[in-house]
Amino acid sequence: MALAAVLFCIWDAPLVSVIIPAYRAAESIAATLDSVFAQTWQDYEVIVVNDGSPDSEEMEKALEPYRERIVYVRQENQGPGGARNTGIRMARGRYVALLDSDDMWDPEHLAAQVAVLEADPSIDMVYADARIIGDVPEAGRTVMEFCPSVGEVTFERLVTRECTVHICVSVCRREALLRAGLFDPAFRGTEDIDMWMRIARLGGRIAYQRRVLGCYRRQAGSLSSDRVSMVEGFLAVLAKAERDPGLTAAQRDAVERQVAVEQSKLELHKGRNAFLAGDAAAAVSHLRRANAQHKSLKLAAVLMLLRVAPGLLRTLYQWRDRHVYKLKTQS
Repeated sequence: MALAAVLFCIWDAPLVSVIIPAYRAAESIAATLDSVFAQTWQDYEVIVVNDGSPDSEEMEKALEPYRERIVYVRQENQGPGGARNTGIRMARGRYVALLDSDDMWDPEHLAAQVAVLEADPSIDMVYADARIIGDVPEAGRTVMEFCPSVGEVTFERLVTRECTVHICVSVCRREALLRAGLFDPAFRGTEDIDMWMRIARLGGRIAYQRRVLGCYRRQAGSLSSDRVSMVEGFLAVLAKAERDPGLTAAQRDAVERQVAVEQSKLELHKGRNAFLAGDAAAAVSHLRRANAQHKSLKLAAVLMLLRVAPGLLRTLYQWRDRHVYKLKTQS
């Protein structure tokens, strides 16, 4: 009887397991699930992992109409990486499609991505482009406009951000995620970067297509909009990579060079935050450290204005935010 049940589960297993970690998702989870159930590709299961969400009662009410069509599990909070790991371990599909609880897919997403994986068994993961939504200036543009992917996806190009994987429009072979050791729960916000780097380091192939196949929600004040936290998170990922004894000389060199780049970015963002907070002395200190690592005439000019005319610099900055950035996002 037990053998028959196992054989039935294997026979009845879907090709794709859709995994949605949910935290403070009561207001968005229904739209996310609607986008999944609107897929033209229908051979999938949906696993929603409640990651110790403080709005569990409201979220479960929102999930009620979908309960017959999803696998729902609750756990203590482990962060997005830990929640995804729970779903991956439960998954029965050959492929894992990762989707956050406030993002959405276009109807052709699964069909288009599965077609790539089915056509080439050597590809371990494929990602696409996504429209940015939410109350942010860049809404309406696509992720690849800001984070383009250039050339073949390699460990080095993931390190230098020449290739940036967009998790909300990604589909992976489950075995590749398991082989890489699943997501590292120690990272929150950069756990996906760490995963793609490990897949590539182990020889896995990552592909992409430039089709827009989903919507990526950005919110003012979120972790992804906090530049300091994101750079600090990426530096932690690079520090972990540096400890990997399996890196080639070229890979180690790429990591070391990128650490210097990101440290300069971190000082730049900290300087910007200090400037906006009205702390000119702290801004000068951070920007000097940034400029010491990567000499820039533009940054040198900013430092000069900070010392002699901080009010003028603030006026110029505000004008740029109102006019220049607005023109960029509307073009």
